[in-house]
Amino acid sequence: MSATVLVVDDDGPIRRMLERTLSAEGYEVNGAADGGAALAAIERATPDLLVLDVGLPDLDGLAVCSKVRAKGLALPVLMLTARDAVPDRVAGLDAGADDYLVKLFAPEELLARVRALLRRGEEPVQLLAFGDLVFDVEARHARRGEREIPLSAREADLLELLLRNPRQVVSRELALERIWGSAAAASLNVVDRYVSYLRRKLGEPELIQTVRGVGFVLHR
Repeated sequence: MSATVLVVDDDGPIRRMLERTLSAEGYEVNGAADGGAALAAIERATPDLLVLDVGLPDLDGLAVCSKVRAKGLALPVLMLTARDAVPDRVAGLDAGADDYLVKLFAPEELLARVRALLRRGEEPVQLLAFGDLVFDVEARHARRGEREIPLSAREADLLELLLRNPRQVVSRELALERIWGSAAAASLNVVDRYVSYLRRKLGEPELIQTVRGVGFVLHR
């Protein structure tokens, strides 16, 4: 079965170009022209990937992405924007986006990023555990004791990195390289933000400890 992609852009010609490009690669593509329509479409049927423009007229892409993450949905989100300044990229990542593509982009780059995001769900079934915390690598689901923990895609990737290196310090630079693609992809503060999100979701007793000036360690 082909992957489903929801394309959200208020610019009709650009949205149709994206739909044609993705459909030609065999994806099942649906479109939405604004944030409200996008959220309604996701409510009806969660896609495998969300391609989301930042500059939407009613509810912008950052707000849409935040609402998707607040629902606990871990679908990959590729954010599209005309703005390429570092603060803009950080805002997108902080809202829960998994990748960030600046307009105007080549169709080949769009397709490569889509393939990379969709590959995350194709790993062999594997469980990682630390104490009462269990993480399903394939499903990207976490459980602590009897409690299910909803995770965004970035949160899941960060938790996996920590679980694969228990009791070892994971530096902020390593997290940026492994999860965001390069140490220059975002500011170091974005790692701290996602660690804070994870701490709140994992609950007590706290499992992620800060090593001042270096990074973080999974430890009891």
